[in-house]
Amino acid sequence: MKNLTVNGKGSLLNGTTFIYPKGEEVAFDDLEEFIQSNGSLAKDYKANLDMYLGDHEILTDTTEKNGPNNKLVANLAHYIVDTFNGFFMGIPPKITIDEKNKNENLQQWNDTNSLQDKLNELSKQTDIYGRSFAFLYQNEDSETEIAYSSPLNAFMIYDDSIGHTPVAFVRYQYDEDNKLSGTVYLADEIKEFSGDGFIESDEPSVNQFGIVPAVEFYANEERQGVFENVKTLINGLDKALSQKANQNEYFDNGYLKILGADLDTDGDGKPDIDLTDNGIIYSPDQAAADAVVEFISKPDGDSMQEHLLDRLSSMIFQISMVPNLNDEAFSGNSSGVALQYKLLAMRNLAASKERKFTQSLRRLYRIAFKAGTILLEKESDSWQDLKFQFTRNMPVNLADEADTASKLQGIVSKETQLSTLSIVDDPKAEIGRMADEQKEADKQLADSNPANYDFNQQNNDKEQ
Repeated sequence: MKNLTVNGKGSLLNGTTFIYPKGEEVAFDDLEEFIQSNGSLAKDYKANLDMYLGDHEILTDTTEKNGPNNKLVANLAHYIVDTFNGFFMGIPPKITIDEKNKNENLQQWNDTNSLQDKLNELSKQTDIYGRSFAFLYQNEDSETEIAYSSPLNAFMIYDDSIGHTPVAFVRYQYDEDNKLSGTVYLADEIKEFSGDGFIESDEPSVNQFGIVPAVEFYANEERQGVFENVKTLINGLDKALSQKANQNEYFDNGYLKILGADLDTDGDGKPDIDLTDNGIIYSPDQAAADAVVEFISKPDGDSMQEHLLDRLSSMIFQISMVPNLNDEAFSGNSSGVALQYKLLAMRNLAASKERKFTQSLRRLYRIAFKAGTILLEKESDSWQDLKFQFTRNMPVNLADEADTASKLQGIVSKETQLSTLSIVDDPKAEIGRMADEQKEADKQLADSNPANYDFNQQNNDKEQ
């Protein structure tokens, strides 16, 4: 990120985070400076997005070349983002509360808002830009809904306290005439603004959450995307690959050299065959006895080029900490422990991101529960009781998982036992379904043989 400055009361922490004095109302002049600074940061965000989409530097290279001018894109940025995001968020995290009624309401809200899909997009934007934002709002039916926004046209403002509490969330845009407009979400109200200032209203829009209704998601304090540190290597790989393609195309047609052989038999001073654009190099100025007719061989630099391509590819995967899953190291019958070691760097990267995402999710639910539309208002502090379980998206052996779960019988709780199974999304709901199935089985047994059922039930009661 560029080193930016804000001249008013605001400041920029570590070149990435907007800071404003605690307890002071954000003035419009300072807001404008924040928007201009975010516009400068957005150039870096846009560059990352372009690289992810395959619009690399080599495509705009205007260097004049003699001969072929291939512009090949090895879009490893896209591969790194999708691979890591799939590893981290391919299996949606399990978000639960112990109390059954609360958990049912929580899961219903998550499903209604397609939270799994939104978390996947938040995670992908974080890998591309280094950060993303989720914000909450009340729809026309006074229902709490969630949306996400990229840092291209949104940012958070934090106060200058030790904890850096959010002061405001800002969303803005420019129309085709380059006129500014947007919205500022404060703790107590929501303000609309244009390029001329805040828009006054007879009925100010009240923020029903009583807290800034937005949360920033990021994977590291530096707000770096997952391929940020390998951008130059990816551009270098594009260049090396294109140069190799240029050389292959240049020498694609073999050149025939004819030296010392006179092809002019009719004496008109011209060869008897047409040598134009035939890939032939002809020179009769040599003794006939020393005539040479052969193809010119291509200079052998292939091994050096291949070595460079391999080195660049290897460094990209090594430095980004996202392995090449198509590599031979991941083929064959590698043991589970061997695979764990090969994925160790990416697992460490995902573990760090998980801690940041857990923190952001807890803040998100703290805001959501304040509206009283998911849980009762008196239960608004239940965000502290939330449990988050992230599962890495890896090939699994269900037989091994089932064996592990069965061995935990009687050692841990039923919920913990079921949580070891990747096919169980919600252990609490699964326990409920198991209980319902048992009741149905008991009912069927009682209906089919009442006498035997009563006898067995009486014996069971006596044993208990």
